[in-house]
Amino acid sequence: MKKRRLFIYSLILMLIMPILSLSGKNTAQAAVVQPKYEMRAAWIATVQNIDMAKGMNKATYTTWARKTLDSLKSKGFNTVIFQVKPTGDALYPSVLAPWSSYITGKKQGTNPGYDPLKIMLDEAHSRGLELHAWVNPYRVTMASEKFTSLAENNVAKMHPEWVVKYRKQYYLNPGIPEVQGYLIQTVLELVSNYDIDAVHMDDYFYPYKIKNEVFADQNTFLKHGTKFSNINDWRRNNVNELVANLNEAIKNVKPWVQFGISPFGVWRNIANDPTGSKTKAGVQNYDDLYADTRQWIKDGSIDYITPQLYWSRSLSVANYTVLLNWWNQEVTTYATKHPVNLYIGLADYKVGTKDDNAWLKQLELPSQIIANRNQKTTQGQMHFSLSDINKNKLNYVTYITKNLYNYKALTPVTAWNNPIVPMQPMKVEAKNEKNGVKITIDHSLDNDARKFVIYRFENNNKVNYDSPISIVDVVYSNNGKATFVDLSAQLKKTYTYGIKSLSATGVESINATTVTVKR
Repeated sequence: MKKRRLFIYSLILMLIMPILSLSGKNTAQAAVVQPKYEMRAAWIATVQNIDMAKGMNKATYTTWARKTLDSLKSKGFNTVIFQVKPTGDALYPSVLAPWSSYITGKKQGTNPGYDPLKIMLDEAHSRGLELHAWVNPYRVTMASEKFTSLAENNVAKMHPEWVVKYRKQYYLNPGIPEVQGYLIQTVLELVSNYDIDAVHMDDYFYPYKIKNEVFADQNTFLKHGTKFSNINDWRRNNVNELVANLNEAIKNVKPWVQFGISPFGVWRNIANDPTGSKTKAGVQNYDDLYADTRQWIKDGSIDYITPQLYWSRSLSVANYTVLLNWWNQEVTTYATKHPVNLYIGLADYKVGTKDDNAWLKQLELPSQIIANRNQKTTQGQMHFSLSDINKNKLNYVTYITKNLYNYKALTPVTAWNNPIVPMQPMKVEAKNEKNGVKITIDHSLDNDARKFVIYRFENNNKVNYDSPISIVDVVYSNNGKATFVDLSAQLKKTYTYGIKSLSATGVESINATTVTVKR
């Protein structure tokens, strides 16, 4: 039965995701042939105000959000990963966590007077961009922050017995069942109250190990780990349980909301496991962070995985190409319950640095994108992070925009969450306006579309819905209705617009509703 389900999912994906892969390895071809479906995401880190200034009022914040999203969209991005729970706090009104100090720059719990997540979400969707809400479950403080700086309604203050201090930071203890229950409730609050497209977790599970430091959960192990012969297996099981339970909780509320994780880039070195990667990384997910990424893929408890491959293609101890190949094989081999979308985390922050000489070359990161496209399983990438994209060192982003992201791409499909193919839009109208062609879409009597994708063809062009070249834009449905103004339509030309529906899981309608207009 399991194999049959996998076959059905695979068949659906083959029908609705005709991916155009690169046939060669040189960068010139990338400007011509691009995938129709590709994750192109930017992480927006709010912790320690990496990508977001503190102290903005509502008007200033809204202006910043709009400019940020306009800029990303103009560069060809289609998704933002917005950090909404950096350290046991929230960038939205919550009954379970205090307001983040990273918004106001004041004491944790200070109300900024507006909802940063709602503004970012509304502005992202108004531009056809997905928003994945990024949460850090266990972390309570950063190293520079004191426990006394926490708000009185922070769960760590209310339940100090749930907290472990490790060197200079505080963490919720993953081995306490009540901690897991609390973390699930915080995500349920988020998913229930906001129309997000995904919940996203990064690489922080058990903390990165510090030499000669012990994570003090031995008493917790004695109390709750009686079924396990050693503490390491118990720790891995704690994380596995949280991942599986979070996914189940999310799907019980909104089955289409994705759950994705971006772990550290190495599962295990081959020296520790013959099925591990040919690397000599100083950190391993399985052994050090107790994050068994393979198990999540096997369990089908995630919709996507984005290993952080923050190394160059010439680094010997952790080579990008070696790891890219390994992760493709990993997902291909172990995603047996349902497909798991594989994206790659890219180190934009290293471009132009002397981390190794490869990063001093403009084409190192663009070439990694091309390598991703040459892999059958990889379906895109996420860039860390916004501020580095904006810096555009060596003009690498300019190169990507002009050569790799110059055609729009749809975000990859998650048909296993709901494979139903939506109906084409019921009614589409087009009319000339001063600045362009206004497209009005009405699908309200059969509201099965979350988005609409707009294709445009000139009269002498062949109609081809499998190519990204003809995609003008993506717009979110508002109760089955949407409008779009094509500002790029040229005078004295005749255009045919084909509009297709996209379901909440990205499945595209088989047919398009068309309308022709002379500009």
